[in-house]
Amino acid sequence: MTARKKPKVYITRKLPDAVETRMRELFEAELNIDDVPRSPEQLLAAVKTADVLVPTVTDRIDSALIEAAGPQLKLIASFSNGVDHIDVDAAARRGITVTNTPNVLTEDTADMTMVLIFAVLRRLIEGSRVLTEDPGSWAGWSPTWMLGRRIGGKRIGIVGMGRIGTAVARRAKAFGLSIHYHNRKRVNPATEEELEATYWDSLDQMLARVDIVSVNCPSTPATFHLLSARRLALMQPSSIIVNTARGDIIDEAALIQLLKDGRIAGAGLDVFSNEPLVNPKLLKLAQEGKAVLLPHMGSATVEGRIDMGDKVIINIRTFFDGHRPPNRVLPSRL
Repeated sequence: MTARKKPKVYITRKLPDAVETRMRELFEAELNIDDVPRSPEQLLAAVKTADVLVPTVTDRIDSALIEAAGPQLKLIASFSNGVDHIDVDAAARRGITVTNTPNVLTEDTADMTMVLIFAVLRRLIEGSRVLTEDPGSWAGWSPTWMLGRRIGGKRIGIVGMGRIGTAVARRAKAFGLSIHYHNRKRVNPATEEELEATYWDSLDQMLARVDIVSVNCPSTPATFHLLSARRLALMQPSSIIVNTARGDIIDEAALIQLLKDGRIAGAGLDVFSNEPLVNPKLLKLAQEGKAVLLPHMGSATVEGRIDMGDKVIINIRTFFDGHRPPNRVLPSRL
């Protein structure tokens, strides 16, 4: 009796050691030890030979790449929650299953959303720079120096009340914020009652009435520039916006102009339109204390990354055991 052949798995980025070790035990896994992003040519070579592709959000798995894949490629098991980097419809047409890693990043991303809210309103980065960039310049406590704004009592407007948006709402309520949200549909009454949340079917109406806007919806064609120049202009001059979702949900150029003109009070951004490039104008605004910028760290915890890897492994094993993987992503059309 011969052992079943292990599937050939191509992993595009460095994963936590514990995940990679398990991958090597279970599969014929090709790792990326140096964590250098794979080139289009390397990805093309991989899909011609691998049974499973394990990409991340930094890899563009478009229709051209999928059409060029060999017949042996049967699964794209993405190490990510979102799948906007994969043409899921093109994969379906080729009979290739796509999976993701949902529900493991919720708490980490919600934590980071709150971190950014505090960092912007309480001017945490500016305060830290006084001590680290100009040692000895601090003259001591002063009644009117480095004043931020209180968190409690403010209204937060959550754009996208899914798992992450709901987790943000629970944290925000604990800090004394009033919860408002816009979603494609209302959350269930029990959740709404628990959070004492106000639902707005009109995003425009909500934006004009809240102090903090938190972007927590997925990136889809329908949400591209959902926060457009027109909508951003509806925000109050004293309000701030925080984005831990995807950069293309906000019209970045319009946001930059509003911040420059002082028409909104600040922004906390963990994601950008052209990652890993960051608009130099945003960097300048950050130096001026008008924005807090982080390098896509929302889900960056050891626990979160290992949980993601475990889901990838489960999806691969389930698929090659002849069952439907638990985190299959369905195409929008065939």
